[in-house]
Amino acid sequence: MQQNNGLDKNQLISFVVFTAMLIAFMFYFQNKQVKNDETAAKNKSTAAVTAKNAPAAIVNAPISSEAVKTVSLTNDLLTLEFSSLGGQISSAKLNKFFAYDKKSDKHDLPLYLFNKNNSSYGFQFKDKSGKAFSTKDLVFVPQVNGNTVTMTAQLSGAVIQFIYTLQDKYTVDFNVKTQGLANIITDGKADFNWKYSVRGMEKGRSQEQTHSEFNYAFGNYKSSDYDTNGFTEEKETLNWLGVKQQFFTTVIEAGENGFVNSKGEQESIEKGELLKKFNFDGEVKLAGNELNQNFKWYFMPLDLPLLKSFQGKEFDTILPLGWSFIGTLNRWFFVPIYNALSDWGIAAGWVIFLMTIATKLVLSPVMYKQHKLSAMMKVVRPEIDEVNEKYKNADALKKQQATMEIYRKAGINQMAGCLPALVQIPIFYALFRFFPNNIDLRGKSFWFVNDLTAYDDLIKLPFHIPLIGEHLSIFAIACTIVVLIYTIMTSGNIQQPQQEGMPNMKVMMYIFPITFFFFLNTSSSGLSWYYFVSNALNIFIILAIKYWILDEKKIHAMIQENKAKGPKPEGKFQKRMREMMEKAQEQQKLQEQNRKK
Repeated sequence: MQQNNGLDKNQLISFVVFTAMLIAFMFYFQNKQVKNDETAAKNKSTAAVTAKNAPAAIVNAPISSEAVKTVSLTNDLLTLEFSSLGGQISSAKLNKFFAYDKKSDKHDLPLYLFNKNNSSYGFQFKDKSGKAFSTKDLVFVPQVNGNTVTMTAQLSGAVIQFIYTLQDKYTVDFNVKTQGLANIITDGKADFNWKYSVRGMEKGRSQEQTHSEFNYAFGNYKSSDYDTNGFTEEKETLNWLGVKQQFFTTVIEAGENGFVNSKGEQESIEKGELLKKFNFDGEVKLAGNELNQNFKWYFMPLDLPLLKSFQGKEFDTILPLGWSFIGTLNRWFFVPIYNALSDWGIAAGWVIFLMTIATKLVLSPVMYKQHKLSAMMKVVRPEIDEVNEKYKNADALKKQQATMEIYRKAGINQMAGCLPALVQIPIFYALFRFFPNNIDLRGKSFWFVNDLTAYDDLIKLPFHIPLIGEHLSIFAIACTIVVLIYTIMTSGNIQQPQQEGMPNMKVMMYIFPITFFFFLNTSSSGLSWYYFVSNALNIFIILAIKYWILDEKKIHAMIQENKAKGPKPEGKFQKRMREMMEKAQEQQKLQEQNRKK
């Protein structure tokens, strides 16, 4: 039967199914988020019904605007405003950072984590009759003394004080003291509630929304976790709770007693300046029905050296560089390399270029082995074609056994061809985490790109296209073209399937770069630039190995020498594969015998 390198009916079906699976994978997480949002909304509705049946809260007299006062504290890092209503931090501005302005396409707006009533927090108590009251509803009297603001409120003879002290390193001490509270309450606990709606501060809304999530530490700061949908911690005591955005985070640390019976909810917002709504509830244990506990607020950028400087807090886990080996690879290889090159005063784009070269040098031995294996397989290709012709009408197991015997006699280890791919997978994922989360790349321009942590949109579209958006990324297009060229150059060594109905592997390889474009088009331009340079270097490396390093005549002589020596002893993997094939062949024979009966 003549081999068909095109697409027959069955192949076409396989092609369509594969493409559909890739597209379905893209929509999976989006649909998952929608379902989670619906669940959150349902839970919210249930909570509202429960609230109707709960004891009525204490209703305070209407508060006039004249009664609400605002005071402020500032240093070189933070500017804070405090509202007398609830004694809360009403505004938190990071002085050395700026938010993205869509009009100017630059980071030139003041960057506020708290502002315009997007945050509300306080403690809720129940009096002896079961009625609830919250510090959010109380009017405090502010007093400023140096870098300290003391908020004082009185209720039924009890005194509640919030003492804020602005420290260095984006830290605000938050000491809560009560006196006489034991005369009002009896249940020995307070509920801390924090409602927080984060604002968009970056260019890519979808990307920033994805990176906005809960983070928290527990087990006496020994363990940490994150959550993108919602969480409930009934057994663990939370040491701190943070709401992370792409490059910044707000953290409330609970002191010695921590938060117990904690629950977090979050809900995505489709349009507008707000990205997500967060709601956190956690219980604080009281000593003698009085609340005297030292809390801390942190309003800080996600800068790895800064986060590490808070020893014993586990704040560096907030930065999503990846778990286990992936995180280690970023922390001990990519981050140090980037920082070292940046210290030379090199533009960020060229730093990425040099990082790519360094990575390729590390991987060059692996790539050499891969291309040496390809050259060896090219030499034995005529023998493989003879086996395919000889066993074209036989079962697949016999043909596979004959093919493996040729490779074994020639000294070719097919598993070695999988090694480069396996090595590059963790590197791929590490860089996938590195570029969108490296604050040193935030707002850094390169050629026509204004921000290497966001997509480039030099080519703007007059309408929205599903999976693409309203722009075309030049770096994404360039990367796709280079990957296609690389695929064409390396696909010649791929053996085509001989069974009818099996998809054409070359065609399947061409699908990947095209589908990869949809991912890169809305991703970090720094990531797209890295993959463009990486694959361009791969092309040059292949040409160098082919024309200057590897000698096909020497390889052919080496294979002939291996054949003369006889086949190498079977490795464990080869032995297992052979035994599995023999077993499968025996089972096939038994099935055929049973059919004849």
